[in-house]
Amino acid sequence: MSRGGEMVYIPDDSDFSSFRDQCESLEGWHCRYNKAGVTVWSQGQEESCTVQKIKTRISCKDVPAETLYDVLHDTRYRRKWDSNMIETYDIGRLTVNADVGYYSWKCPSPLKNRDFVTLRSWLPLGNDYMIINYSVKHPKYPPRKDFVRAVSLQTGYLIKANGDGACILYYLTQVDPRGSLPKWVVNRVSQFVAPKAMKKIYKAGLKYPEWKRRHDPGYKPWVYPEQNTLPSVSLAELSVQHADSLENIDETGLPEEHLSTSDHEA
Repeated sequence: MSRGGEMVYIPDDSDFSSFRDQCESLEGWHCRYNKAGVTVWSQGQEESCTVQKIKTRISCKDVPAETLYDVLHDTRYRRKWDSNMIETYDIGRLTVNADVGYYSWKCPSPLKNRDFVTLRSWLPLGNDYMIINYSVKHPKYPPRKDFVRAVSLQTGYLIKANGDGACILYYLTQVDPRGSLPKWVVNRVSQFVAPKAMKKIYKAGLKYPEWKRRHDPGYKPWVYPEQNTLPSVSLAELSVQHADSLENIDETGLPEEHLSTSDHEA
């Protein structure tokens, strides 16, 4: 997403339009999973390609698009439903619809855990919403010894209103995990990890209104920017996170039978 690969920039309308087109297009995508209202597609030169694009779609009955948009923004609520998350926090704001944040992710055992520093931007479009991000470097948040710093080339959500009180959620991601992963991991992401993650978001959306009613219901800085108390970050402080400048580990030899049982749930 970083034009030319060198300059950090805040995505504009053309970037959001391109992202939306990728979510809605089927051209060049291969269906890997289609069950119980969840579909997963992949796009990559070959099945063993580590830096694949993965796209998932779920139909969310009884969850309005604006509710799901709130769920995906609300870091406090995320701690309640995202069991793969180790830690997340906002670092600073760039504009009224862009910020920089940190996220660390519990990888399926026996893989090493990953973390990200990303520039995130969002765009409400009437009844539809988009949130997209890509990896950046921030001088105060360098790679840590206890995580593999991964790179989001492009990741995001498209939430489309679908009639009264329902929506369709797309999640599209292209991540360089900075490691040569075994083939079974790539397969497991599309068959188990991605569908399970989408179902978690859907369930989180069903429970959010009641939770939010009890937890600072008026506080939504992603909707009301005047509530945002984050320190300002300048684009000049950031640089594009190039994958080749990070440690690359080889995990191809890890056997599938050591995978923790919780990761087998679809």
